[in-house]
Amino acid sequence: MHTNQIRFNDGAAYERYMGKWSQLAGEIFLDWLAPKPGLRWLDVGCGNGAFTEMLVERCAPALVQGIDPSEGQLAFARTRPVSRVAHFRQGDAMALPFPDDTFDASVMPLVIFFVPDPAKGVAEMARVVRSGGLITAYAWDMFGGGFPYEALQVEMRGLGVTVAVPPSPDASRIDVMRDLWTGAGLDAVETREITVQRTFADFDDYWTTILGGPSVSPKLAAMAPEDLALLKARMRALLPTDATGRITYSARANAVKGLVPK
Repeated sequence: MHTNQIRFNDGAAYERYMGKWSQLAGEIFLDWLAPKPGLRWLDVGCGNGAFTEMLVERCAPALVQGIDPSEGQLAFARTRPVSRVAHFRQGDAMALPFPDDTFDASVMPLVIFFVPDPAKGVAEMARVVRSGGLITAYAWDMFGGGFPYEALQVEMRGLGVTVAVPPSPDASRIDVMRDLWTGAGLDAVETREITVQRTFADFDDYWTTILGGPSVSPKLAAMAPEDLALLKARMRALLPTDATGRITYSARANAVKGLVPK
């Protein structure tokens, strides 16, 4: 995939920054899907395997194939216990390296806004999934303020820092997702919102997490020390803390599912 603006290569840092959020949303998403056990799954944009691991633990799949453009992320995925069941390989969402009708279900977890041509990505998922099979995705609501680090990005932009934007942010909108699925000729299309909360132990936990965030850490490292100190002070003032100093806030994702026509 053409993701030269945002490239995730450090699986461990990504796990702390986004993997935890992905799992929180992924649990609700899988409850909504309620898939049958024994399915052959394709995880498109599997990254470091955070969602793949949940898929194996919760859905008892017959097999899982995960593809991602980043070898660094895949290397981390292969260290997970799930790699005994799941197979990970490098691949492009817009040209899936599988024959037609290979899978029973395909998922794009927090990925569709990174696909330069989302319609092509959905069409490819439909191609490799058998008739009657499941095509599904969830994505942070980028325009609705649902991204977990939206407040941070707003403050960074306020300080004149250019924050990288994924190639297809529109694809995270719930109406656009519905249109993409119906446009691909899929049946029984449904959408839903997913809201999750995450708690950080204290502000230092939050700050260390974002310093390792692949999409923001290079920008933060390049900031003048006084600007970085100002950003840190703004975020400390902005984030809600409880009596023990813990920080809890919400993020929101949109989800979609449909079936390949029989």
